[in-house]
Amino acid sequence: MLDHIFLTVSNVGRSTAFYERVLSPLGITERFDYDGKNGPPGHPDLKGFGSKGRLYLWLREGVADNRAAHIGFVAGNRKEVDAAYHAAMAAGAADNGAPGVRLYYGPHYYAANIFDPDGYSIEFVYKSGQH
Repeated sequence: MLDHIFLTVSNVGRSTAFYERVLSPLGITERFDYDGKNGPPGHPDLKGFGSKGRLYLWLREGVADNRAAHIGFVAGNRKEVDAAYHAAMAAGAADNGAPGVRLYYGPHYYAANIFDPDGYSIEFVYKSGQH
């Protein structure tokens, strides 16, 4: 299990607003702004996202490389997948696969895929019987 991930974005303000809107339907509503001066030398400022008392996605400003990461977010059901996808599209995401069953992964794999403002591949997924 992962504890956290840093995602480097080209415009942290834009990406923070995007992820606030997109992750909310998944119940990821906790936020924290970390001032890098409180960390070791050279630590970046971070914008954190999480739920249930845990922050696990951190945005930092820099040179974004959209080939560097694909992130899949767990949804609690198909409606959450749909809601996150539609929130992402309304927030300016690019479509990379409308909500639906991904039979090539299995009959219980329901997902939607988008590209965020920096072109990162983001997936919202519900695996009935697994999540």
